[in-house]
Amino acid sequence: MAGLLKGMAIVGAMALVLVVVVTVSANYWVWRKTHASITLESGQCVHEPVGLVFGTSYGLRGGGENPWYRARLDLAASLWKSGQVDHLLVSGDNHTRYYNEPIRMWRDLRRQQIPDAAMTLDYAGFSTFDTLARSRDVFGVSSVTLVSQRWHLPRAVFIARYLGLDARGCATRERSMFDDRWMWAREVLARVQIVMDLYLFDRRPYFLGPGIVLPTDSGDPGSIIPVYRRVPMPLPVEHALEDLRDTLEPRRSESPTQGWRVL
Repeated sequence: MAGLLKGMAIVGAMALVLVVVVTVSANYWVWRKTHASITLESGQCVHEPVGLVFGTSYGLRGGGENPWYRARLDLAASLWKSGQVDHLLVSGDNHTRYYNEPIRMWRDLRRQQIPDAAMTLDYAGFSTFDTLARSRDVFGVSSVTLVSQRWHLPRAVFIARYLGLDARGCATRERSMFDDRWMWAREVLARVQIVMDLYLFDRRPYFLGPGIVLPTDSGDPGSIIPVYRRVPMPLPVEHALEDLRDTLEPRRSESPTQGWRVL
């Protein structure tokens, strides 16, 4: 009996060591592959045609607004207004008629003066993996800024790179690790799971569906058409812009190598 207990203790210890080694290795691999592509200061995030906003619940179970939800929307609005992204792909869970993350996010972004033409909603972003797979296969995204928290972005960028996306992470305003300690702990395990899903189980998205074309410029594939070129303007404004363009254009009689005239 004593020998059996000793053997079980040895097996248990070996299993524990194996779990620790796998967990540490997977987390280090994810961090090593992604840390250089994550920017913690929003003002330093580089320009990309699409900003992908990951959905999350509006409220907390104990009551009150989810701080991660508000932080993601604030950053997304800031990136669009500063011209660091041309279009926002707002993705979230809409598994029932009573729970619709994309619509809630869309409404709150509109309150921050983000026009409808600058947003596309993805109603089947049931998980980080599904959101990224759909951004590639449904919406035709190839180059993207991922908008989320610092603890979430390593896993998101790792998945995006696995799917062949040219992705960079832009982190929301920083909260202390103590404040987000449960999310950091959750991500330690989630990173192990995603490595297994991608490399052992060949994970597939839950739902794809027909393709949805983002408002891209046919003359410059992958480039999003700016909102001012998609939203009809009042005729006086349009005429004034046309007059300004005519004024700035070089005269045809001038040499083609001559630069723009300064007014």
